Amino acid sequence: MNTASAPLPSVSSLALAPDETVLARLTLDLDGNLRFVRGEVVLTSQRLFGRTGNDALWQQWALQPDFSLRHHDHAGVGTLELHDSSAKLANWRYTLGHNPEALLLITQFEKRQAALAGNAVDSEEQDDKDEDEADFISNVEEQSPSTASLFRLWRFAKPYRGQLLLGFILTLASTAATLVPPYMTMPLMDNVLIPYQNGAPLDMELVSLYLGGLFIAALVAWGLGWAKTYILALVSERIGADLRTTTYEHLLRLSLQYFGGKRTGDLMTRIGSETDRICVFLSLHLLDFFTDILMIAMTAAILVSINPWLALVTLLPLPFIAWMIHVVRDKLRNGFEKIDRIWSQVTNVLADTIPGIRVVKAFAQEKREAARFRDANQHNLLVNDRVNKVWSLFTPTVTFLTEIGLLVVWAFGIWQVSRGSITVGVLTAFLAYISRFYTRLDSMSRIVSVTQKAATGAKRIFDILDHVSSVPEPANPVKMKKVEGRITMRDIGFRYGNRAVIRGLDLDIRPGEMIGLVGHSGSGKSTLVNLICRFYDISQGSIMVDGVDIRAISIPEYRRNIGLVLQEPFLFFGTIADNIAYGKPDATRAEIIAAARAANAHEFILRLPHGYDSMVGERGQTLSGGERQRISIARALLIDPHILILDEATSAVDTTTEREIQKALDNLVKGRTTIAIAHRLSTLRRADRIVVMDRGHIVEIGSHDELLERQGAYYILYQAQQRQAAEAELLGIPKGDEA
Repeated sequence: MNTASAPLPSVSSLALAPDETVLARLTLDLDGNLRFVRGEVVLTSQRLFGRTGNDALWQQWALQPDFSLRHHDHAGVGTLELHDSSAKLANWRYTLGHNPEALLLITQFEKRQAALAGNAVDSEEQDDKDEDEADFISNVEEQSPSTASLFRLWRFAKPYRGQLLLGFILTLASTAATLVPPYMTMPLMDNVLIPYQNGAPLDMELVSLYLGGLFIAALVAWGLGWAKTYILALVSERIGADLRTTTYEHLLRLSLQYFGGKRTGDLMTRIGSETDRICVFLSLHLLDFFTDILMIAMTAAILVSINPWLALVTLLPLPFIAWMIHVVRDKLRNGFEKIDRIWSQVTNVLADTIPGIRVVKAFAQEKREAARFRDANQHNLLVNDRVNKVWSLFTPTVTFLTEIGLLVVWAFGIWQVSRGSITVGVLTAFLAYISRFYTRLDSMSRIVSVTQKAATGAKRIFDILDHVSSVPEPANPVKMKKVEGRITMRDIGFRYGNRAVIRGLDLDIRPGEMIGLVGHSGSGKSTLVNLICRFYDISQGSIMVDGVDIRAISIPEYRRNIGLVLQEPFLFFGTIADNIAYGKPDATRAEIIAAARAANAHEFILRLPHGYDSMVGERGQTLSGGERQRISIARALLIDPHILILDEATSAVDTTTEREIQKALDNLVKGRTTIAIAHRLSTLRRADRIVVMDRGHIVEIGSHDELLERQGAYYILYQAQQRQAAEAELLGIPKGDEA
């Protein structure tokens, strides 16, 4: 590797060799601490250059065959890393607006690396890669936030359009009622108070009439205001609830591939905080916004009808305020999107740390995690300060303009009274109306902030709703009458992104047969199991169960025939009985107990303080690993699956616990097609056939004894484990812990 730094102020001044050309460049706008700075990465036919920050120093690396570029993104931030065979050499960050440039740079880099290695890029693989990049680029280009996102909420508001119409009518009537009192002050002033001040007798009948009218108007305005607020609040809460439910249900329908690239804290924020923000906007601020518009429109009409010239003076600040709102809106929208992104990082620290608190404490990393949270929180504070700087200037400016407008009305009105053009009563009414007018105008300016926050939240919600599952439901699903459990795989292939994990794999599994899957880490065992469960869809070929392609079967119906026991069983917060009955919520207590007995879990459950009604802590932390595993086996037994998947079900326990779990597994596999991934090869002696995988291919198939006789890949794996067991015994490590 050849690294150096040289003062190169721009790409055009790079000291390129005569035969060296620029292939691609990436504009950077973030540094390692996610602060906005300029930078760039340049790929040439011989070297990779990079710089971040305002200095003019470039780093450069001569391209080597073992170099690789790794790319990922999270919460709107893309990361590009340069690696060699032993270490990470550099990393750069940027906002996703520059992701198309990054993808093109990676494509050119991989082509150049293939050329350096003397390998031709597989044309089919490159075509697939180009399609993936084109799809991703199109998705990135559609991610700019817009207030138009709020209009998409109409699909959730449509079922309540009757209540919304009623609320709008009530809003109109309530606003009209609030405009009556100022209008009645004109005759009260001109016909009663001013004549009385000039010596005329006080007309109590007129006084009673006007005061009674003011009281009735106030009472009607109160009643209508209460009714419209109550109705629209009910509707907005239902819209918010529907939005949360729809988003969560859609999230559950997405494939595991989607969750692999997301953080738990970010998704929780979107479904929780963002929907709550939208609900508050709909129930409070949107109602105020429409009331403000109606109030301004009606007030303007009344002012024009009373005195057009005075009305014209009154409306003078309006264009300036509208222009300011237009200018500030985009800055606020972008600022609030950054705030949401940074706040997700704060939430992600909590989502990482709290479930993993035992690991944090075990490694004494409390200070480190506190520092992580402090840094994320400080970054959140800085971004909020930038937005508040804009907002703090905008709001007082609007207030200042309205005060100037009121002063101008006073001056013009006094001049009109002095000329006899208007009466004191007209001026008084005008001032009452203008006070309401400017109050509503000021209120409308303040709602800009709330609207942009709601628009950003709606956009983040629709980012989830717009995502299409990579494991789609069939349009016309095939009904499975009775599943026997024959699994047939023909020339199947699968990729994680652009990396081929399984290619051209063929395998037939007979009904009731037990298959063991073995191989080095990364050989494709877990991926194959995920494909059989249809957590992911294959890229090529077909997987059939009883002669039916699994992609033609309804996903819930298909998975009801599969029992899954994982290496790390996941238990939900709730009772033991609830966890066993998770796959069959309507199971009777007798069925739950029978499943627990078969899983060798009944005895330890009865020893718990409340037996089957004992509460399980979050993720089952109140139970031992072996106890959690036996509850997981009971859960699988209860649904009586025809196909059973065991993903290293005994690798994380000691020998004694393993024997207990193995007894439970013996009951579980009876009469079922079983696919077992095992770390300890000795546990697969009872398997009918063992499938040995390496780099996504099947290299050997046979029984335990047959494969040992062949002395091939399985024999090498088995001998390695035997040596490890012998060394562990010499060191005094209990048998079963050496793995």
